[in-house]
Amino acid sequence: MNFKNKILILVGTTLLSSCTGYLDVVPDDVATIDHAFTDKESTEKFLFTCYSYLPNPADVHNTPAYLCGYESWPAQDGQYYFQLNSETLSNSYAMGKSGQNSNKPYFNHWSGGNGGNNLWIAIRDCNIFLENIDKPSDIDETMRKRWIAEVKFLKAYYHYYLFRQYGPIPLVEQNIEVSSGPDAVKVYREPVDEVVQYISDLLDETVADLPDKIENETDELGRITQPAALALKAKVWLLAASPLFNGNSYYTHIKDSRGVSLFPAEFDVTKWEKAATYTKEAIDIAESAGVKLYEYDKFDNFTDSTRQKLVLRYMMTDKWNRELIWGSTKGTQGLQQVSAVRTAVAEQSTVYCISMLSPTFATVERFYTNNGLPIDEDKTWDYSGRYKTYQVKEDERFYMDEGYTTAMLNHAREPRFYASLIFDGCLFYGKGKTNVASEKDFFSIQMKKGQPGGMNSAERYSYTGYLPKKVLNVETSWEGNNKWTTKNYSFPIIRLADLYLMYAEALNEVALAKGAAVPDDVYTYIDYVRKRAGLKGVKESWSTYSTKPTKPDTPDGMQEIIRQERMNELVFEGQGYWDMLRWKKAETEFKKPVLGWNVLAGTAEEYYEVTTLFYPSFGIKDYLTPIKLYDMDRNSNLVQNFGW
Repeated sequence: MNFKNKILILVGTTLLSSCTGYLDVVPDDVATIDHAFTDKESTEKFLFTCYSYLPNPADVHNTPAYLCGYESWPAQDGQYYFQLNSETLSNSYAMGKSGQNSNKPYFNHWSGGNGGNNLWIAIRDCNIFLENIDKPSDIDETMRKRWIAEVKFLKAYYHYYLFRQYGPIPLVEQNIEVSSGPDAVKVYREPVDEVVQYISDLLDETVADLPDKIENETDELGRITQPAALALKAKVWLLAASPLFNGNSYYTHIKDSRGVSLFPAEFDVTKWEKAATYTKEAIDIAESAGVKLYEYDKFDNFTDSTRQKLVLRYMMTDKWNRELIWGSTKGTQGLQQVSAVRTAVAEQSTVYCISMLSPTFATVERFYTNNGLPIDEDKTWDYSGRYKTYQVKEDERFYMDEGYTTAMLNHAREPRFYASLIFDGCLFYGKGKTNVASEKDFFSIQMKKGQPGGMNSAERYSYTGYLPKKVLNVETSWEGNNKWTTKNYSFPIIRLADLYLMYAEALNEVALAKGAAVPDDVYTYIDYVRKRAGLKGVKESWSTYSTKPTKPDTPDGMQEIIRQERMNELVFEGQGYWDMLRWKKAETEFKKPVLGWNVLAGTAEEYYEVTTLFYPSFGIKDYLTPIKLYDMDRNSNLVQNFGW
């Protein structure tokens, strides 16, 4: 057993036997703690233990972001990969299919289980580190301060993660002593505003002692920086300002046994103002540290159209690129395997190319036209005929296979559409094949039944006719003889385009609340993102091509535009699910039928029929995760979330 595992077991034992069931007290094995902080080497191992609890945003089984918001959907029950055994579904699939529950909640980060780690253990270990970091004498003060700042960030992040999922939470500023009586561990959930302020203040304490960027990239990529701390602070305030937590009438009646209201009763515009201020601070410090929107100029042999698509793919999969503010080091192999497409008949038997993470029509139709507009607003685009078949013309040969019969829905769409999605008739660059001479050597994808990328057995095929191209590193390769070689990358948790859109959103919401005009910076920052995506600016696009040319002139119109821009720019990055929740849009968006093509058909005429695959359900209570009933029974001071 290695040292790290010993530490996790020794300091974690108390939690598992604790009377609270989720909130730990300080272990009484003081000798063990002292040993963990003997010198620099042992202390650094404990530092990495604090990092080890970070959830993996690329784990499609154990995050709700992909399936529970119906951004994508897998095939029916019995399919391998999302059915773990004869009785157990993947946590993400199970919750997306049947909904949440309070007996054994999915993604239980409160007490652990069903895809969730007990994050109170993570917070407890952060506190142990902070209480003992002064003991080793061989750490210079600059490094000691940096390590303290990193662990304070992690402590803040774990509180934020719980807040985003549960709303009001206890604040574990320090661990409870083992000698404390039973009442001491029966903690209360604290009001939303106190939770937000605590996390924000804790992040403020980190900034001065964090580096502005990672200098030792060989050993330290993934560690915390000033831009990451300020970006997380901005996200905390954006969440606090959003409709879910800012004057939400659903929750105004909820009080604990002390009579304390846990949710703010009134809307407060100053929260949006703070979100705007803190997001701009994060942008400024990030840009001063060299963070910028992703650019890549090594595709000289390709056309401008292909270069644009590749930039939008490499933006996510080019490891630790300049746009990334903070990313996960957990690995992306599973995500890539479940998204990959078979390109030859010989690959139909491979067990590694799973081809099951299927973007739904809700995702597909959300992308803009090539004029940068929603498909139902572009006066040059045939919205009513979008489900008809279409033969690819010569001028689209850099996006699709010329002469191939596909759907009008795939025609004349924005570059992010072609960079993000695999579909019947599209061109695919990658699979380790990165030294081709031109687009004529790209893979031409065929996804009808019996074709290489389509249904060939009772498992491992796209249920909707689409797969997520964006998450596939072009250097990841697979072959028909079951060979799979993963090129991992740093999955983005926060990147600069996210901050730009957050800033535009916060500024616009302030204007909306105050009845003011849309600030110029709203257009400026959203247009930065659109320009990199190969689109004209908002005002130019709408005034020229839209059936609603004045839509960008008002904060109401811009709110809708900004939200759709976020969904398109950050698709498959785990952001859209949480955005829909904080906007209070999930009660409508997560109840729409899941649609796809008739992938059981082998001819174009039959394949391009719209098929209803699943009817989701979502209720008001589903905005927040329930606390497990067992944990509620063990602490009479807790208040359950609304509806549970």
